[in-house]
Amino acid sequence: MISVTSLTQPLPDQTCALCGTRSRLIAARLGVCLDCIREQPREALAVADEAHAAARRLFDLPERPPRSKEGRRCGLCVQDCRIGEGERGFCGLRQVQDDKLRHLTGRPDRGLLHWYRDPLPTNCVADPVCAGHSRRGKHNLAVFYASCTMDCLFCQNYHFRERDPTGSDTLSAAELASAANERTYCVCYFGGDPASQMPHALAASHLLAERNVSVCWETNGTAHPRLMDRALALSLKTGGCVKFDLKAYDDDLHRALTGASNRQTLENFARAAARFDERPKPPPVVASTLLVPGYVDAEEVSRIARFIVTLNPAIPYALLGFAPHFLFSDLPRTSVSHAEEALAAAREAGLDNVRIGNRHLLSHDY
Repeated sequence: MISVTSLTQPLPDQTCALCGTRSRLIAARLGVCLDCIREQPREALAVADEAHAAARRLFDLPERPPRSKEGRRCGLCVQDCRIGEGERGFCGLRQVQDDKLRHLTGRPDRGLLHWYRDPLPTNCVADPVCAGHSRRGKHNLAVFYASCTMDCLFCQNYHFRERDPTGSDTLSAAELASAANERTYCVCYFGGDPASQMPHALAASHLLAERNVSVCWETNGTAHPRLMDRALALSLKTGGCVKFDLKAYDDDLHRALTGASNRQTLENFARAAARFDERPKPPPVVASTLLVPGYVDAEEVSRIARFIVTLNPAIPYALLGFAPHFLFSDLPRTSVSHAEEALAAAREAGLDNVRIGNRHLLSHDY
């Protein structure tokens, strides 16, 4: 494994490898600008694919989802890995040995995670519309899964990639559920992402639901639709919600930023939105988008917002300010003007409940 300290080495010029444009709103380690991603996606995605492969090598993770013709299909997420003998799946948690698919972690008896008690109200994306907002004296059981189904080059929690699924301590679903006490109002799974360990998270959720704990999810929405349906059903039953991170509407831009298609995310979001009116208060479905400078602009937010409106304009939508992280450390923080333009675009699209979620991060850098 390459030391993560290599991330602090001097960055190359912020220049698009395709058109030659120089701008502080181009992430040097991605290497392509937004215009090229939109106008010549095939060439731009070839550059982005190499950037993701390099990022994966930093942590000895598979550079790309395995596609062995004779491999064992995992099927738990959008990556749809077909894992050959001796290979690992994209998330690093599944491996084929002796022609059998092994779940190194993520099973009900073995979850790669850590948890802590987060006093309510907290900085949750859904906090303004969540019942937990008024539960002072209670806490959220915050469950951080140390694995992911995407490869976001701007990940603010990239350190989870340092966890070894075979050598790290794990926790069973029953052990996690036993961490709840009389002050535990809700549980929220995030990470990383719970999509990579859904069998474990669902098992824990059933046990927590029996203890009257509200079940919430913060996810990129890439889990198999059958699993996402089960997650939403638990949230509907317990008073929790599913918070979908809609990173981009354009699939090419989504692939460039995250290394994954958004096809399954949008499908899962639409399926969840169809059940919104079963219990509109507190809302069971919430959306958010990170305003990545130079990439997720007002036009992209407008596309996402119009998509949400076609499903249900009452779905709450939060626009989140970006702070430099991981391989996008050379970008500035989201500017006030960027955020306000995105907010206006979302409102113009027809959303009833849209807000800027973390104004304290905004800047005047561009």
